[in-house]
Amino acid sequence: MTVTQASPAAATKKNKGMDHQAALIVQGADATGIVAAVTGVLSRHGANIVSLDQYSDNPEGGAFFQRTVFGLAGLHAALPGLRAEFDDELVKKYGLTCNLRDMSVPKRVAIFASKSDHCLLDLLWRHRQGQLPVSIAMVVANHPDTAGAVRSFGIPFFHVPSTGPDKSAAEAEHLRLLEDNVDFVVLARYMQILSADFIDTAGVPIINIHHSFLPAFVGAGPYAKAKERGVKLVGATAHYVTEDLDEGPIIEQDVVRVSHADTAADLARRGADVERAVLSRAVLWHAEDRVIRNGNHTIVFA
Repeated sequence: MTVTQASPAAATKKNKGMDHQAALIVQGADATGIVAAVTGVLSRHGANIVSLDQYSDNPEGGAFFQRTVFGLAGLHAALPGLRAEFDDELVKKYGLTCNLRDMSVPKRVAIFASKSDHCLLDLLWRHRQGQLPVSIAMVVANHPDTAGAVRSFGIPFFHVPSTGPDKSAAEAEHLRLLEDNVDFVVLARYMQILSADFIDTAGVPIINIHHSFLPAFVGAGPYAKAKERGVKLVGATAHYVTEDLDEGPIIEQDVVRVSHADTAADLARRGADVERAVLSRAVLWHAEDRVIRNGNHTIVFA
């Protein structure tokens, strides 16, 4: 393993405009009075609700999901009291699960990449432009090709080779790098299959991006295969990684129309454009707590 690191990334700074804002995520069995309980706690603390999104998949005993963003002066000092009241009002009374997060503290992310750099560089550029409210802790790649580009963004770069059928040594090094260091991982066209043990031990959400040809055009050269079949759409899917390959909960999808005149290279280029857009939206929504997982699907308050 080799590491390349430039000056510390500015992403550790607090999110602009979020100094006094928090996000509350609530989910569980639907019941009368949940929204009133949430707003009641916030009102007693003098908080101002910035946005409130909710969804029930069945008002007669279904599942309930809610995302509330609120502002409160002196938020940091008030968080312990808010958590205690939400525990009483939501967890103990309704049996719900809830998560309260200070939005001024960006989530820390590790990006895994291979040789293909279009998704990686797009995320780094959006982050530098202030479009992604995250702190990029590191980029980890199984090839050194992107080291120079990553270095130019001031992000730590780790080259961890992963060759042959036995990936245990590489995954052990990955876990060492990630341990207590990140809140989630993004696979920016990281062309390696993660083991179930790695996913379980990492213990953080992992977001993957792939072209939407799966499972019709699996393996090498998917765009050439798609050209042969005369596809009329190309697209991409961003999803959470589970032990079942490419079957985790979907966060975002998009497509673009193509024609018979497009070559395989045209399809690949247009597919890369969609992949960048879909992955960046998925990362943004996850970073802003807009995605709630429920079994093998998601509720996205975009």
